[in-house]
Amino acid sequence: MQTMTTRQDALAATVASEADLSLQNTVAAGSPVGATSISQTLTMTTRPAVLPRDASGDLPLDPGERYAKKHVLGVGGMGEVVLAEDRDIGRNVALKYLNAPNDKAALARFVDEIRIVGSLEHPNIVPIHDVGVDDNNRFYFVMKHVEGETLESIIEHLAAGDVAYHKRFTYTARVEIFLALLRALSFAHANGYVHRDIKPANVMIGRFGEVVLMDWGVAKRCKEPDPHHDPNAPELTDKPIRERLFTTRRGAIVGTPVYMSPEQARGDVDAIDERSDVYCATVLFHELVTLHHYLGERETLKAMLDAIQHEPPLLSFGHVSHPMQGPAPAEFTHFAKKGLAKNPADRYQNVGEMITILEDALDGRVLVQCPFTLQKRITRELGRFTDHHPMIAMSAFIFGAASFLGSVGWTVMSALHH
Repeated sequence: MQTMTTRQDALAATVASEADLSLQNTVAAGSPVGATSISQTLTMTTRPAVLPRDASGDLPLDPGERYAKKHVLGVGGMGEVVLAEDRDIGRNVALKYLNAPNDKAALARFVDEIRIVGSLEHPNIVPIHDVGVDDNNRFYFVMKHVEGETLESIIEHLAAGDVAYHKRFTYTARVEIFLALLRALSFAHANGYVHRDIKPANVMIGRFGEVVLMDWGVAKRCKEPDPHHDPNAPELTDKPIRERLFTTRRGAIVGTPVYMSPEQARGDVDAIDERSDVYCATVLFHELVTLHHYLGERETLKAMLDAIQHEPPLLSFGHVSHPMQGPAPAEFTHFAKKGLAKNPADRYQNVGEMITILEDALDGRVLVQCPFTLQKRITRELGRFTDHHPMIAMSAFIFGAASFLGSVGWTVMSALHH
């Protein structure tokens, strides 16, 4: 067993070394060096076939590929995600492919995404299992397949008035989802990374209710220049306006326009820090609760970017924003208003502040910021007092009720005498 383990470790180290060298050569020369041999090493299955033993008594290896592709899950500007079966382990996984292996900048970002996600081990961040190069010389990495639907799909169902979705995703359930997203961001920020592309399409809700933040393809180190930023990268000028607004960009501006912070919208790439993620997350929160964008619709990309930088948000939490749901709680208005401040200094300075406020709100500890929040806070405190001092509360209630009835009786008797 000792000899077998040593040989396996040596083989794994050799493969890893060759793969890393291939990535370095690709970035330097613009073409995947040694990709075929690495592909054969990394994609062939290594488990014994479930067959009778051969004449030597050994179990033969299954010669098939390890990852059997099923269908495409999604396509982006730089690659695609494919559902596949990991035949060695017997489970579904998601393979993310880089479609432009000869694009040095794209490959550098792809490698960075692997390293970033690989270093962020958290329940609300999708884990990476493996990396490789396929027979078409396309680089890929293997992720956990989260079986469920995107938050974008959920919002679409809610906006369409789907009764089952409104019953399942109450205001409380939506805030719980958002809190899970914030915990993923808090962990990333604590480890020195900003996501820069927070949007409903990048949040998966699993079938067991798990919340996972996906797609770290444009993430970068906090308070550091973006080493891969190319302001001259081609833009999506030939695409329909909706696609231009909702597709991740990596050129003069970085991120998804509809969900960008003001500093992203003006192309101030190196100034982006944790507070930019705060803004983007709040945009998502507003849409999740009200089911519409905080600035409304725009007919051009320039109009949307200008609105993000200069126009105040259309906060409508105090009104019925959809016929299938009542008005959102007033405390959400105040929460969103600060998160959507144009000046980063006026926003929440870290995600931890946001988590504390929302957790307190769910527990009834609402910040008093208007008559509605004052009423909710008084109601909550009265309830807590009743729980802790039931006899005193009961006595006070009886005394108050008796006083009220006595006052009514005195008023009636006085009216009769006159």
